[in-house]
Amino acid sequence: MPVRRPGPRRPGGPAAGPATGPAGAGPVLRRLSDYAWRLLVVAVAAYLVLTVLGRFHLITLAAFLALVITSVVRPLVDLAGRVVPRPFAVLIGLAVAILVPAGLLALIGETVAADVDRLSREFQGGLDRLEKALEGAPLHLDPSTFDDLQRKVADFVSEHRSTLISTALSGAGRLVEVGTGAALAVFMSVFFLHSGDRMWRWTAAQFPAAAGDRLDRGGRVAWRTFAGYTRGIFVVAATNAVMVGIALYFLDVPLALPLTVLEFFASFVPLVGSPVAMLVASVVALAARGPVIAIVVLLLIVVIGQIEGHLLHPLVMSRAVSLHPVVVAVSVLAGSIAAGVIGAVVAVPLVSVLWAVYADRRGPVEGEETVPGPGTAASVPVGRRR
Repeated sequence: MPVRRPGPRRPGGPAAGPATGPAGAGPVLRRLSDYAWRLLVVAVAAYLVLTVLGRFHLITLAAFLALVITSVVRPLVDLAGRVVPRPFAVLIGLAVAILVPAGLLALIGETVAADVDRLSREFQGGLDRLEKALEGAPLHLDPSTFDDLQRKVADFVSEHRSTLISTALSGAGRLVEVGTGAALAVFMSVFFLHSGDRMWRWTAAQFPAAAGDRLDRGGRVAWRTFAGYTRGIFVVAATNAVMVGIALYFLDVPLALPLTVLEFFASFVPLVGSPVAMLVASVVALAARGPVIAIVVLLLIVVIGQIEGHLLHPLVMSRAVSLHPVVVAVSVLAGSIAAGVIGAVVAVPLVSVLWAVYADRRGPVEGEETVPGPGTAASVPVGRRR
């Protein structure tokens, strides 16, 4: 019969045998606690960073807008830089980036001002037709309901006139703040376009050699992802806007050009923006052209969503962003809760950049390819995971 040898004794305690029962959870709990406090430290650090960025939100938004301008305008600047000196190429790129939106806004203002009388008549007639349709079968609403609604709206406006005026004045102050942020963004984008790569190399050189190399590589991976996402979403938004504009033009829906521009900017919010813009277009179509045209415009939401999800995103965005639709939806919702519309716009590119940097740091690489920096044509190797 084998003799069981006693295990090594702990100081001041009984022999230490194999972990059984509740004591067996010790290593698991220790590992979980190690992960827990590290995640807690990361969460606190992220919260502090976001708090600081929110405190200086004007500078943060200006820097983000400058990076967007740089990523979109840089191909044009690089192309012009082959013919003219780099400073002149930067001026050409920024001039195009400023004059095209300004000209488009001027065209929209001129279009709306020229057709304001016709539009008001069409809207009034459309509202009258809608009211009569609601009064008939199958709803049979009481005509006094609409009169009560109009009276309540008028009473609300008269009672809250001072609040509405103060809101309008605060909006004017916000407009000045937006103008200041836009000017700062253009100013920053000048230097990003002209010498962004040198600026980044100088920043990475301020750290120790090993940390600086990792920072340089991670920054270039982040820039590649951000620039790819920004250019891709511009292509997707422009394609959606062209399809919507053509459809609204042939359907003879009023305000087709402003609604097209609304679709373009709304497409920058993935999954949510384009349907919301099309809902606005359907309301306009309902008021001006009747329920049949409004239903056709609503059907465009499904058609454009299918084209965007199954054709545009796989062709345009797959190389820059590889996020699951659930992650995109959660990111948009979390960003909108944290910072409203701006947070919804910024959330997906931020998550894409963080994921790209994390994926690049996970392990060894093979099949190296080059990653362009944010300024000139400098690059660093970035490869595929094993």
